[in-house]
Order: sequence, then C-alpha cells, then structure tokens
Amino acid sequence: MPYDPSAFPPFAVTVDLVVLTVRRHALCALVVRRGEQPYQGRWALPGGFVRGEEDLTAAAARELAEETGLCAHDPAEPGAGNGAHLEQLATYGDPKRDPRMRVVSVAHLVLAPDLPAPRAGGDANSARWAPVDELLDAEGGFERDAEGSAALAFDHARILADGVERARSKIEYSSLATAFCPPEFTVGELRRVYEAVWGVALDPRNFHRKVTGTPGFLVPAGGTTTRQGGRPAQLFRAGGATLLNPPMLRPEV
Repeated sequence: MPYDPSAFPPFAVTVDLVVLTVRRHALCALVVRRGEQPYQGRWALPGGFVRGEEDLTAAAARELAEETGLCAHDPAEPGAGNGAHLEQLATYGDPKRDPRMRVVSVAHLVLAPDLPAPRAGGDANSARWAPVDELLDAEGGFERDAEGSAALAFDHARILADGVERARSKIEYSSLATAFCPPEFTVGELRRVYEAVWGVALDPRNFHRKVTGTPGFLVPAGGTTTRQGGRPAQLFRAGGATLLNPPMLRPEV
C-alpha cells in the first residue's frame, strides 16, 4: 500500500517527568502549577514538547532543568555524572489525552536524594514537592476532579501512579534505593528510604542483616556519623551490584 500523508495527521511528542525523592521520611513527587492553557492553574508533572533536534533523554533532562533547576543523568551512560537517576518509564498515546492536538508523551522516572525546594520555570507558575499519598488519593487540599481523585492535569495521575509502582518494584530486585541516598549513608537511612517508598515499617535488625548480607549491595565507607542522633552509626556507599540476589521483597500489607 503506497504511503498517503493524509492518512497520518501530524502529532507532537512530549516528555513528562515523574520526579521522586524522600523528604521528611515521605515519598514525594515534584508537581508544577501550569501557567498556560490547557489546564491553566492546575497542578501537573513537569515536562514539555520535544524539540526537533533532541532525542528523548536530552528533552527530559532539559525540561527537568528548565522547570525545576535540577539536573539528571541517564544511568545507561557511564560517566554521565552524579545527577539524579533518569530512566524511561512508559509511553502514553490516548488520542484525547491533550485537548490541543494529538500528543504522545514519553514519560521518564527521575529519582534523587532529599532535594531542595525546586524553582519554577518555563510555563510553570510554581513548583513544589508533594507527598505521593496526597497526590494519588486527593488528601491534603489538592483540587479534585469529578471522581474525587487529585485533579492533576492531563493523564498525569495515571503516569504518576505508574512511576511510583516502578520505583516500588525496582527497589525489590535492584540497588536503585541507594539513588535516594547521599553518597555515604547509614543502614538506618537506607531503611527509611525503603519504608517511605513502600509505605510500610520494617524491622531494623532484619533489614540490617539483609542489606549487609547481600553481596555487592553496600560497601563500608570507612567512617561513622551521629547525624541521626544516638550512637555513631557506620557509613556505607552503594556497592557495584545492580541486581540484588536475594531480592528485598516487599512485605505484604
């Protein structure tokens, strides 16, 4: 069948970012208040249109920097720096997801340690960290839609839920939980990451035994700290393992 341009109307490609961090022992996502139509004044995930000369990863990194002032690197590129962890999440292409035109979004997941207050930029009026539970179940004063869900613009509630589940699943079998930690951290600080991401309380002794007994997960940093109060705690760094064997399975709630 010959190619017929009229059968394939033009469409745009965007990137949307699920940016997660742990703040005050809670898993938080970055949201921006839209300064332009559509959905002007509504909260949304940061993101924007892909430029003609950009690949998707470059567009995601640019949008993250423009709208928040944060930097990120692609974990698939060795030596890319020590910015936030950035990986592609999923593609969303419902024809009606954007009222302006047909828009396909390639969502990315960004993970980073406790981050400072973001700055808004681009077409965002303001930016803030919000607890994931607040965004996904509409608690905490966020505007709600007719179904009672947090009224994030576009299909961003679905994208956020998918990103949170990706993070929760990946820290079971990979060392990705260390992406939420500073370069040197204690076992207690790592445990609080797991507790925040999974939303459960973990037994400190069992957790310590598992993470220190998993080959390649953690390596001693050669020092101690009292920043959490109490007795000095040993500092660790992320080891070379990317996959955990045995995995850190989520407790059943």
